[in-house]
Amino acid sequence: MKHDPGSMCALLLLAGTWPLAAQQLNAAQIAGAPEPHNQTQTQPTPELKPSPLEILRKFEPERNEEYRIGKGDEITIDFAGRPEMQAKLIVGPDGRITLPLAGDIMLAELTRSEADKAIESALAAYYSNLVAQVTVTKYTANRVVLVGAVDHPGIYSFDGTPSLLEVLARGGVEAGPNRSGQTPEVNQIPERCAIYRGSDQVVWVELRALMESGNAMADLRLRRDDVVYVPSVSERFVSVLGEVQHPGAIPLAHNSTVASLLAQAGGITDHAGNNAHIQIVDPSSGTSHVLTFKEVLDPAKSLEVTLRPGDIIYVPKSGFYRGTYVLERFSPLVTIASMAFYAGVL
Repeated sequence: MKHDPGSMCALLLLAGTWPLAAQQLNAAQIAGAPEPHNQTQTQPTPELKPSPLEILRKFEPERNEEYRIGKGDEITIDFAGRPEMQAKLIVGPDGRITLPLAGDIMLAELTRSEADKAIESALAAYYSNLVAQVTVTKYTANRVVLVGAVDHPGIYSFDGTPSLLEVLARGGVEAGPNRSGQTPEVNQIPERCAIYRGSDQVVWVELRALMESGNAMADLRLRRDDVVYVPSVSERFVSVLGEVQHPGAIPLAHNSTVASLLAQAGGITDHAGNNAHIQIVDPSSGTSHVLTFKEVLDPAKSLEVTLRPGDIIYVPKSGFYRGTYVLERFSPLVTIASMAFYAGVL
């Protein structure tokens, strides 16, 4: 498979500018690929942790989850008994449509039945007993970004809920059939991949191990605007999440520092505040280390932090940080890379 770092970076930057489905910071859902290392860190209070497979199940949307209208979707609005009012529209980049008399109506992230009610309510002052019916005639909002060591990185749209193997197949990865029950060619698929959701969630899927064990979670369902990242075998990187301009995977060089990695992620946003706290998390153990932004810019302090592949650099919103924030916010953190663990819970 070809690996085009330029395409990967460009697509990650593009993905960072999209309206993301998960706007609320929810760092407790972050799960990373393990890369055990001995680093002096603050140890979180021991507690029961959910199983790796349970993390994947919670990350996956419900099988029959009702579709929510997205930006760019083409819709048709019919009104019972009023064929002259039929409208064919495209949901705008702001998530709104415009109707005569009613003006702008927000439809993004509404189900079809909720959209019906929103339109009826907007026109209630002009029509009595109006019944609207919204039909999605072209799905364009179900977009997933595929980047990394694949033949065809890009942005792919799906009519229905996309699955991981469907996305990989679009990118030229011979991932085999999805949940049809057929046996795929396991040796042709990546060992692992990461799924980034919003600015604060990343989950690692040990794809080959799951497929070898016959676990259906190898083809977990995705959400719109997810970013699927397939690293090359030799690539080393960290995940930079939270209040940065372009959250995602950043290559880790021998001379990388926290400051340089934040710069590669576009820098921190205004929401991080004037005295931002940067957290470096080892997802395999749940341990973490905290630096203020001033310490990050101090070369001496920055060099005290040893970064390892798989680490998560997380920048929380200003006002959320407290003295025990790291322990409370990042617990429980789990790893999903142990094949022995998978065998034990299947």
